[in-house]
Amino acid sequence: MPGTEKIWDEGLQSERTRLAWVRTAAALSTGGLAATGLALRNALPAFVIAGFALAALCGGVLLIRTRLRFRRVQAALHAGRPLDAGLDAVFAWLGTLSVVAGAVAFVVGVR
Repeated sequence: MPGTEKIWDEGLQSERTRLAWVRTAAALSTGGLAATGLALRNALPAFVIAGFALAALCGGVLLIRTRLRFRRVQAALHAGRPLDAGLDAVFAWLGTLSVVAGAVAFVVGVR
């Protein structure tokens, strides 16, 4: 019927998206911590260690912000407003870039 269309599906899409953000945050934080320990053990340069530590920090920040993000998404969906990844996407991008840069430096530095 015209006029009865819903803006969003009442399924579990936002819950699955929240879980995806949690998985990303957990991977960045645990991977960053493990890589930091490995870099310290192999006496790699400080910038490599800092890069891995930055990834762990970004993962931790994302993990903390996940609940706030979920609330923002729910409010936007119920109000019919567009969604925005905002600062969370920046932290995910920065953390991932830090892991990649650190991994390249690790491979080049460990011979």
